[in-house]
Amino acid sequence: MPIVTVEIVTDNPPPVDLAAELAETLAGVFGGPSSRTWVRVRALTNYAEGGGGPQPSVSPVFVSLLMADPPAGDLRAAQAISVTNAVAAACSRPAENVHVIYEPPGAGRVAFGGNLVPPKGY
Repeated sequence: MPIVTVEIVTDNPPPVDLAAELAETLAGVFGGPSSRTWVRVRALTNYAEGGGGPQPSVSPVFVSLLMADPPAGDLRAAQAISVTNAVAAACSRPAENVHVIYEPPGAGRVAFGGNLVPPKGY
């Protein structure tokens, strides 16, 4: 069920095939079929950082992950590295400019076609 939202700080639209490329790549990271990994890509053109940053050459990428039951602890840390590296490669950005945000678990609060994703063990 991963729903991935990728926001790229840019002045140009992202490549039209980027979402499809990321869906295939990230399905492998999450260990599920690509048909169950959904990716939205957005250009973020209105962005600022306090303190005068970022440098003009730095264009962050923000990745939000909504998963039914996200991993915890060391598994989450390893997954975050894999997601970061996959997104950095696909977006042609350095890994240090990719920031991953884990949303609260989606099970019990996300419905597909009106069908609520049941909590684990339900």
